[in-house]
Amino acid sequence: MANTAQIEVGSVVSLWRYPVKSMMGEELNAAEVTDRGLVGDRAYALRDPSNGKIVSAKNPRKWAKLFDFRAAFLEPPRAGAKIPPVRITLPNGEVVRSEQADLDKVLTLALGREVTFATAAPDAPSLEEYWPDMEGLAYRETVTDEAMPAGTFFDLAVVHVLTTATIDRLRELYPQGRFEVRRFRPNIVVQPASAERGFVENAWIGQTLVIGDQVRLNVTGPCPRCVMTTLPQGDLPRDPGILRTAAQHNQVNVGVYAAVVHGGTIHRGDRVRLA
Repeated sequence: MANTAQIEVGSVVSLWRYPVKSMMGEELNAAEVTDRGLVGDRAYALRDPSNGKIVSAKNPRKWAKLFDFRAAFLEPPRAGAKIPPVRITLPNGEVVRSEQADLDKVLTLALGREVTFATAAPDAPSLEEYWPDMEGLAYRETVTDEAMPAGTFFDLAVVHVLTTATIDRLRELYPQGRFEVRRFRPNIVVQPASAERGFVENAWIGQTLVIGDQVRLNVTGPCPRCVMTTLPQGDLPRDPGILRTAAQHNQVNVGVYAAVVHGGTIHRGDRVRLA
C-alpha cells in the first residue's frame, strides 16, 4: 500500500517478549515477527499435572509467585529455527536452565506446587482465571476455566499493543497508582506522534498498523485486563485500584490485540502508521 494512504500515529518506544508464560520477560531493541507474534514470545509454559491446565498468574491464589521468576533466552530465537533453551532466575536468585534434568523438581520446590515445564502447547490448552469482586468485571469472586488459542500459550491473541497515552491517562485517573508498562505485559509500546490524549488505540480496532518497513498488524480488538495487573512484581506493590480504574473508565481494557498480516523485523524507534 502506498505511503500516501497511511497516517503516521507514533513510534515504537519499547518491545517485550515473555519466553515463559506468566514469568517476567525481556525488553528488546529489535524483534522478528511471524504469524505467531514476536519470535520466542510465550514459547514455553508451566503445566499443572493435577488438572492438565497451563499455569498462569491469572489465578494468583495458586500462582502469584510466578511474577518472582524471570526468563531469558540463552541465545536469540530465530524464525524457522528450533526455539533455544531459556535461563530462569528463581526468587532466591538461583539460576536454572530449561534443559537441565531436574528442572521440574526445582520449579516445584520454588513454587510450592507441583509443575512440569512444557515445551509445546496442547491442541486445546486452557487455564484458570480468578475474577476479584470488582464492579465492571464479567464475573466476580469466582474462578473460571478459560480456553486458549489452539496449540499456543497465548491468552487471546499473539500480539498486544499499548500506547503511552493510555498509561498516562490511567495515571491521571488514579494518581496514587503506579501505572507502569510492565504491569500490563505488552509486546509493542507506541508513543503517539501527536499530543493526542486518552485511550488512543481504541480507535485503531479494525484497522491495519504498519510498523517500520515490513510488519503489518490487523488490530482485532481491545485487550481486557485481569487480576494479574494488580499483583506485586519487583518494586511494584499490590494494588487492586489498577484494575478498578481500567474497569471504571475503559471497560477494563488496556491496549489492543492484533494478528500478524505480514511479518518481518521491528526495531525500537520504528515509525507506526495506520493503513
